[in-house]
Amino acid sequence: MKKPVESDAGKTPAASVISFSAADELRDSIADWADRQTDTPTLSTAARRLVEIALADATVGRPQADENSTTARDLAAAQIDRLSDENAPAAEQAVRKRRLLKGPSEFRDERVDRPKKQNR
Repeated sequence: MKKPVESDAGKTPAASVISFSAADELRDSIADWADRQTDTPTLSTAARRLVEIALADATVGRPQADENSTTARDLAAAQIDRLSDENAPAAEQAVRKRRLLKGPSEFRDERVDRPKKQNR
């Protein structure tokens, strides 16, 4: 006796299928990478693993940019202090330093690579 065929309606697959076209050179590079792995994955598994590796690296690298910008800001502030006019009043020196570190407001407001600051 045959088993009744179950419908897939309403079921969510464990993983979605994504397909893409790749140049022969890219396909060969993925195949070469797969051959160097100990378990010799299929081409589709190798492509998935490479995407996972790239995405993991992309998320890990982000905090370093904040760290580097803080270091750069500190180095710039120290250099500005060394080059500042010692005869100017302290308040004027602070205004000049802030202007140099933050940049002109017309450029600061137009930055697209940074989120807008929220007023608190």
